[in-house]
Amino acid sequence: MKKNTFSMIDENGNEVVYDVLFTFDNDETGKSYIAYTDNTRDEAGNIQVFASTYDPENPESKLEAIETEKEWKVIETILETLQEEIKNKKNGNEDNEQ
Repeated sequence: MKKNTFSMIDENGNEVVYDVLFTFDNDETGKSYIAYTDNTRDEAGNIQVFASTYDPENPESKLEAIETEKEWKVIETILETLQEEIKNKKNGNEDNEQ
């Protein structure tokens, strides 16, 4: 399976490759969102995840900042749901192996 990736130049001029975690459209805001990671970890050891809005019709468009707390809440809810599904799938697989 080929990973969906893209690259951007960071503030130091280095090219950073990001893995796309998921994208979705929100009818309420009329925007498209992307969640992505560079697979680095924060101080607590968690993989850092970023989110932005984007224009899926224009591959040359820039990623834009999330503007509202409501938008962040939607993204956080999706991330939490995915994390729980992965955790449950992993636990289910472990149970099947015993």
